Amino acid sequence: MSMIRDLRAAVRPALRRGHAASGSSYTYSVACDPAASSAVVDCAVYRDGRRLSAHVGPAEAVRRVRAEGGFVWIGLHEPTEQEFAGIAKEFGLHPLAVEDAVHAHQRPKLERYDDTLFTVFKTIHYVEHAELTATSEVVETGEVMCFTGPDFIITVRHGGHGSLRALRHRLQDEPELLAKGPSAVLHAIADQVVDGYIAVADAVQDDIDEVEIDVFSVSGKGTSRGGDAGRIYQLKREVLEFKRAVTPLMRPMQLLSERPMRLVDPDIQKYFRDVADHLARVHEQVVSFDDLLNSILQANLAQASVAQNEDMRKITSWAAICAVPTMIAGVYGMNFDNMPELHWKYGYPLVMLVTVGICVTIHRGFKRNGWL
Repeated sequence: MSMIRDLRAAVRPALRRGHAASGSSYTYSVACDPAASSAVVDCAVYRDGRRLSAHVGPAEAVRRVRAEGGFVWIGLHEPTEQEFAGIAKEFGLHPLAVEDAVHAHQRPKLERYDDTLFTVFKTIHYVEHAELTATSEVVETGEVMCFTGPDFIITVRHGGHGSLRALRHRLQDEPELLAKGPSAVLHAIADQVVDGYIAVADAVQDDIDEVEIDVFSVSGKGTSRGGDAGRIYQLKREVLEFKRAVTPLMRPMQLLSERPMRLVDPDIQKYFRDVADHLARVHEQVVSFDDLLNSILQANLAQASVAQNEDMRKITSWAAICAVPTMIAGVYGMNFDNMPELHWKYGYPLVMLVTVGICVTIHRGFKRNGWL
């Protein structure tokens, strides 16, 4: 909290000076902390859609942009409070947004702080596995936060996947698009994140199909083999994690694609509509995954209940059959002198024959009724 108070003290004068000078731009009066260099993945100045240098420090990039125009793109990976503090002061970032960017674990959202848009994306990575088990990790999440201003975009990435390096190189090969400014980078990031959702949704669909086949497949005896409820429940939990990344992002994409914003180029806003459309499709898939897994889990539990009932019927049938010789043996085991046929020569064979006959009759009855 001490960091937040220091940032507020530094940001407010800078914001007042910036609005007094130009109305919509900031006055960068504080030099970036050198400690931030360990978290900076890349920092470059872009003008007319072209990168001006291979790599410059944040302070030098800001100086060039303010003096010559263009915009600066700074990429950071899991910065600490100390590493991010200098950059936050340099660009006048709001302390609440800075706190969210440093500590991560945020819901996807879009917030506006004066002349800065703060956007949070949840990245999803599909974890390859040879066989789905009750403990398999299916999806792995990360985060990408974007601070978008009039002449800068700062990306903060958390997690071991979702690298933006390839995206940066791809944008540099399209100078006409990159010339639209920071909003073009924001769109490219949103597009890459949503494209990642589509790829993960296809892979999760394969896992669900595998579980569904296993649950509803029929064994050689004509009965369903069922499935492992633990696998189904684990897959449902992973789909829920996927859903938490997709659903909250629907509203921010709608705002970026439908509501005019001063920081978003009108031409780029049209591209956000395509991203919002793809996201809506993924959202429908994820919701259907959740519903389908609910049905599969219920079917699996029903099959387990039926299998238990069949086992109980078999156990009951054999118990009834075994009760006959047990009862007869119990009667003739009482050793009374005047029991019928006790001293008859053919008494024992007769009793055994009657016992077997009764057992066979009961067995045929249970077999005919499907209990055995």
